[in-house]
Amino acid sequence: MASMQLMRRESAFVHEVTQDSPKSPEARLGMKVEDLWDVQEPQLTPTEKLNACFEGIPVSAFPPAPSSQVIEIKSDTSLAEAVRILADHKILSAPVVDVDAPEDASWIDRYIGVVEFAGIISEPPSPRSPTSESALEAAVNRVTNAASLGTLGPEDAAATSGNFFEALTSSEFYKNTKVRDIAGSFRWAPFLALQKSNSFLTMLLLLSSYKMKSIPVVDLGEAKIDNIITQSSVIHMLAECAGLQWFESWGTRKLSEIGLPLMAPDRIVKVYEEEPVLQAFKLMRKKKIGGIPIVDSSGRKVVGNISIRDVHFLLTAPEIYHDYRSITAKNFSTAVKGYLETHHEISPFARGMVICTKNYSIKELIMKLDSEKIHRVYVVDDAGNLEGVITLRDILSRLVHEPRGYFGDFFDGVLPLPSNSRV
Repeated sequence: MASMQLMRRESAFVHEVTQDSPKSPEARLGMKVEDLWDVQEPQLTPTEKLNACFEGIPVSAFPPAPSSQVIEIKSDTSLAEAVRILADHKILSAPVVDVDAPEDASWIDRYIGVVEFAGIISEPPSPRSPTSESALEAAVNRVTNAASLGTLGPEDAAATSGNFFEALTSSEFYKNTKVRDIAGSFRWAPFLALQKSNSFLTMLLLLSSYKMKSIPVVDLGEAKIDNIITQSSVIHMLAECAGLQWFESWGTRKLSEIGLPLMAPDRIVKVYEEEPVLQAFKLMRKKKIGGIPIVDSSGRKVVGNISIRDVHFLLTAPEIYHDYRSITAKNFSTAVKGYLETHHEISPFARGMVICTKNYSIKELIMKLDSEKIHRVYVVDDAGNLEGVITLRDILSRLVHEPRGYFGDFFDGVLPLPSNSRV
């Protein structure tokens, strides 16, 4: 528990928006919501008011990313090179540009989809041949087989991490397979994006109810992606709105009052600290989730967290395993923290676990998620036992609700629909 950071109600986490303080682009956006909030019918509930406010603001008003550069991957790029591009820019996904599209192509013909880091490393292309195996599957199988035989030692650790890296960057399969060859495995085809005129409400519902972690915003005139809005960037916007009436009326409610966490403790996917770390990535691939907790031998105490983003340490820093007797989840955490300290790199991984209790407000949770740049917080009881997990999507799902029939024919031509689709 020493490495965990229990959230405290400290004013340092609350950067209130006042008239005397300089306002960020996100805070100015929050002021627009405030103006709309003030004219809503008084009999509406806070959620109904927020729905109406966000429906009245176009996504074109959302501030662009600090870099203001949208990283794109060409369709003829190899999978190995795609991995390098995503890793170098420290992003989890990127839109794929069809190199064969004519110069005057519309945006929907210019792009063929979004390729995801997790998809490249954990899923072979479709259709799958009987012998095809992803690099992650190969590494997982090798390590889990060795562990079951009791033969996992320092040589296996070094060789496995090295082989895992080489499988993605040197194998004929990953060198010769192009991004366009796995287009059939993209979750949205041909492409799901918003136009600048679409509303904030549409964007928030897609990020919360339709399993999207990021949404491209297209400029119809230029036929290109103008911005990419992520769950994290929306959480940052909310954090910058602390102190505004609309935010306070919603954000000061306790987590238990709004039904968070959503998942019961017995349904949480977790990895034990003495299990191979690649078992964690295998579980994330199998369950299609972005992160899982590391628990002690009792299975009740959370001692760490591994996210799909952390797989890049296997790709870019395989040497972190060279001095370890086994690549357990526990040793992985220790190794990565040491690597980050040695290389003076800043990463949420280095700051340890972040937990909270059900008595915290959603405002406190948002401030912590934003300040720590993390995607999930684990909920514990007074004894420190794991009670649940709250993700960025969970928070956004409590901000707005989907009116019946809201999307209409919005998804026409965009297949397949998400499994939880209600349209």
